Amino acid sequence: MIFIFNNMNLIYETISNDYNKHYNLNFFEKYNNNPLNAIKSNGLALEFVLFQTDEICLQAVKSNGLALKFVLLQTDEICLQAVKSNGHALEFVLLQTDEICLQAVKSNGLALEFVLLKTNTICLEAVKSNGFALEFVLLKTDTICLEAVKSNGHALKFVKNQTNEICLEAVKSNGYALIYVFFQTDEICLAAVKYCNNLQYIVNQTDEICLEAIKFNPLELKYVNNKNDKICSQAVKSNGLALNFVKNQTDEICF
Repeated sequence: MIFIFNNMNLIYETISNDYNKHYNLNFFEKYNNNPLNAIKSNGLALEFVLFQTDEICLQAVKSNGLALKFVLLQTDEICLQAVKSNGHALEFVLLQTDEICLQAVKSNGLALEFVLLKTNTICLEAVKSNGFALEFVLLKTDTICLEAVKSNGHALKFVKNQTNEICLEAVKSNGYALIYVFFQTDEICLAAVKYCNNLQYIVNQTDEICLEAIKFNPLELKYVNNKNDKICSQAVKSNGLALNFVKNQTDEICF
């Protein structure tokens, strides 16, 4: 069985190689066997270029940053162009510099995953580009966390040492970030319900918070725990459909 399995692998590799050679020939024939024209169309065609020049490699990574994977002789210029085109090309950079890493995370914050030396400056740029890059930050300072949640409120889920300021910025950026807040304060909850339907996630509802929530969406009355006349009346005035959630309907509320 081992013999058969090995033979099957050999057959598969032979077929794959034959296909690649066929694709290679057809692809370059399409562009009159001119590698430069070919890679302008598809940077990944660099894989099939036998004699690479800096000009060809630069054009390849401009077309597709991930073509860096096939560059035989990397230069700073080629690597910089690759990560400008696609931040994730940093994964294939053999010799990382601060400049290359900084450009990579500016292009795509999540490229921080591939940065070997994560400086504060690089991390800060990464979370500004994409708040979720905070997941890959080793030393999560308040400054970095603050920038991350400003970029994407949901990045709060990666913040272990939450401060009131960080939580406030998170829910201002995205009200649903409230679900990641460890200690809800009235200030944080008020900010969260102003522009988002999330009253159901608030642990300790107050009349002020509920009134603010139904200002944004009267149908949030559905999630109000203490449906007093004042709150119900305000909700129904704004949207008559809110009456569906009023159990104790009075003349004042209905009319």
